Amino acid sequence: MPKGSRIRSIYAREVYSGRGHPGIETTVVTENGAEGIAVATAGISVGDYEVKFIYDGGTRFEGRGCQRAAEGVNSLIAPALAGMDATQQAVIDQAMLDLDGTPDRSRLGGNAIASVSAAVLRAGAAALDIPLYEHIGGVNACLLPVPGVGLMNGARRYGGGERAGDKPSYEFMCYGFDTFADAAYAAWVLERQWRRTLASRIQGLDPFNVRFIPAGVLKHDSELWDVMAETIEKCGYAGRVGIQVDVAAGEYWDNDKERFVGLFSAEDKTLDELLDLYKWMVAQYPFVIFEDPLDEDDFEGHARLTREVPIEICGDDLFTTNAVRVKKGIEMGAANAVLLKVNQVGTITEAFEMTRLAHRKGYGVMPCGSRGEGPEIVDYSVGLLTGHMRGGAGGEAANRLLKIEQELGARAQFAGPQGLMVDWARR
Repeated sequence: MPKGSRIRSIYAREVYSGRGHPGIETTVVTENGAEGIAVATAGISVGDYEVKFIYDGGTRFEGRGCQRAAEGVNSLIAPALAGMDATQQAVIDQAMLDLDGTPDRSRLGGNAIASVSAAVLRAGAAALDIPLYEHIGGVNACLLPVPGVGLMNGARRYGGGERAGDKPSYEFMCYGFDTFADAAYAAWVLERQWRRTLASRIQGLDPFNVRFIPAGVLKHDSELWDVMAETIEKCGYAGRVGIQVDVAAGEYWDNDKERFVGLFSAEDKTLDELLDLYKWMVAQYPFVIFEDPLDEDDFEGHARLTREVPIEICGDDLFTTNAVRVKKGIEMGAANAVLLKVNQVGTITEAFEMTRLAHRKGYGVMPCGSRGEGPEIVDYSVGLLTGHMRGGAGGEAANRLLKIEQELGARAQFAGPQGLMVDWARR
């Protein structure tokens, strides 16, 4: 046991996420003063197969306050983990699962467990006085991921499902570069050109506020795809930058109609019609990733799409970072990549084991920091050799990756095109 790595204290509190949602933040401190802090929040779209979060109920935060989950950490989890070695991640995570004793983490709450697990990981790295990515992946952790830069969210332009919210959302994926720093600069150039081009093509938009496009402005999302392709061309990045779309198609599926309602346009679509549209999109535009392109229970449809298009098909709600669902997807050939969100499954150990399973079976893994993980989500990407990630091209995440690239020096490798699960020979 490293000197001073035993857990001295654990404390949780309610906080706000970057999107303004309530969440839970946990701080873990070891005997040598090392500290790890992590946040767990819910996402905009929540899959049916994710672990259960504990909320306060009532009217405060529309029932989604996290004071009860924080109190569970302080009164139940903290005493149980006191004195345990923060560098023994699997042992600590198993202790929490045993303490909870439910298959869906509903006693302690998936949010409580996830925040503690991630905080322990960071405290363990700090106790060892090594970078988080090295604590995760050892000395071989030197692969910098292809980053994405977020463009916009959809704001129910065409109706959509009950929980469609701000879907679909789009990113530029900057893969055709020699270093992460070059990719991040390209993202900066692209984002500014995107604003200018979008405002010039679509009337009534403020170029400084184009994250959301109101209902009625577009007839079809292909108008956005045209602007995205034009932006890439104008910046001189054709063949070096692609488009990622988080469809969250399950939010648009209507069981009664057996149609996708309001997805990409006002017209309802059958499964076959949507699959045909996807094939056309790949043929006409530089798409490289479809995330959750079909309903979360449609493994057969995902398998069919994976066979028919040469790009990355990434499962979020389809897999929910759950090894059981990933195994089913692998057996059926459904998708070829998994979105990594620790808060969907509960513990670091389970999430990382799922990652290793996916890699062994030839599936890609794309970390996503939308659940409050903070800039340290990039350490997960570097430590797990994922090769790409959602976001990461700007802000704190980009700054963290620039620092890692500098720390690694000559050892640093940028993943480039091979960081994406794209069949480049067919693309």
